[in-house]
Amino acid sequence: MGFTEEIKRRKTFGIVSHPDAGKTTLTEKLLLFGGAIQTAGAVKSNKIKKSATSDFMEIERQRGISVATSVMGFEYKGKQINILDTPGHKDFQEDTFRTLTAVDSAIVVIDVANGVESQTEKLVEVCRMRKTPMIVFINKMDREGKESFDLLDEIEQKLGLTACPMSWPIGMGQRFKGVYDISEKKMVLFNPHGKRDENEDVVEITDLDDDRLEKLVGEEAAEELREETNMIEEVYPEFDLEAYANGDLNPVFFGSAINNFGVKELLDCFIKIAPTPKPRETEERVVVPTEEKFTGFVFKIHANMDPKHRDRIAFVRVCSGMFKRNTNYFHVRNAKKMKFSNPTTFMASKKEVVDSAYPGDIVGLYDSGNFKIGDTLTEGETLHFKGIPSFSPEMFRIVHNADPMKAKQLAKGLSQLMDEGVAQMFVKEFGGTKIIGTVGALQFEVIQYRLEHEYGAKVEYQPVNLHKACWVTYTDDEQFKDFEKRRKRDIATDKYGHTVFMAESAWQLRTVQENYPDLQFHFKDDF
Repeated sequence: MGFTEEIKRRKTFGIVSHPDAGKTTLTEKLLLFGGAIQTAGAVKSNKIKKSATSDFMEIERQRGISVATSVMGFEYKGKQINILDTPGHKDFQEDTFRTLTAVDSAIVVIDVANGVESQTEKLVEVCRMRKTPMIVFINKMDREGKESFDLLDEIEQKLGLTACPMSWPIGMGQRFKGVYDISEKKMVLFNPHGKRDENEDVVEITDLDDDRLEKLVGEEAAEELREETNMIEEVYPEFDLEAYANGDLNPVFFGSAINNFGVKELLDCFIKIAPTPKPRETEERVVVPTEEKFTGFVFKIHANMDPKHRDRIAFVRVCSGMFKRNTNYFHVRNAKKMKFSNPTTFMASKKEVVDSAYPGDIVGLYDSGNFKIGDTLTEGETLHFKGIPSFSPEMFRIVHNADPMKAKQLAKGLSQLMDEGVAQMFVKEFGGTKIIGTVGALQFEVIQYRLEHEYGAKVEYQPVNLHKACWVTYTDDEQFKDFEKRRKRDIATDKYGHTVFMAESAWQLRTVQENYPDLQFHFKDDF
């Protein structure tokens, strides 16, 4: 198969949702359809990740949440599907934001009972900013929840999306009979906990006035379905591929992931309409996937957390050209050539060493500390990919070394964990106090555990009353000097030496913004 055909075969997407909406369950069912796993529960039990799991991953098991982005690939109907299952928990949203820079489209999972929740709003906002095409999957239809039209209203009002129902549920909870596939004009009947395969209960009903409808779902449900589909035709737009690709139209599907229901319809539609790898913007130019020369960027760094192997893996999204094993590539930030003898891809149940990878693929590179998030690899050209931000943290702690004999280990550990994007560290200009900022409290536990078990260093935290950390840029030198002089105690630097204002309260931040109109205060660092 030729290079261009290989690119067209690839569909790389992220699954995003509020915690407990059923994201990991949906991922698992997609993998089951792709034949990538054979048993349900493999995702949650971490059987799907062949990398060693140390005690630290107990956090995932005890709390029943994903704390790290999983990368999984499988083949389905001639397409290479790459799924990035992201953490839904708000404490790990920064990892999710960065993962969304590596995908070409997204599936948003919404719980029928809870509707659109706060975390979903934040994640969808990031997708909208990037014009990422999104499909919405309304999950848990076998439970009682909000009315379908109310959910569509929430999708439009809270998320700012344009809903386009592609399937429609027949009842809900105990009355749930199945879904009607609007685009394919066929009905899929619900069989709780039934195994679904190609010969499942699919009935072609091209005309909803067909008498068979009453026999299949009952008179009341049949009449309700007719009325509701008429309303859909009048109120909601028809599917338009171009509008979807531009992020202006959002197909909506209904189903129950835990019962493996509605998932096949979602996947079949996804492989038809989801975009193939798209061009990527850099500060220098636009990179097109079909270019001959390889380019890629690091969007995530993850330590195996295996005490026997202190290895870290840098996840690289291939943007153009073909990545080849044992080939010299140019690390732009370090301005040096690097060769990778054992790059891996993640084929669901196993990690495999690969000889080559195409645009859209995610490659894992073993890293001894050379990479930082946002780093670029090329065949010699200097490029900097855009839009891989670090967000302003919302929780802060002062860090104290609890074992003075391990100062070197602590410095190394903090430096490497900050490179991974676990958190951000700011050093106060006045007094040199080290402050760690995260987007969630659970991250502090992660850092403490990993410093002790991976680096042999112990830290103690001290609470600090801070509202926001804002990066500062300016056009007026005099104004900045005055700001620096008057606010010396509130100024710090980040790991790159950028000036950061550590505001104690929203009122203080507003006051400073008013007093210094020629200073710009940024809430993410990709300005």
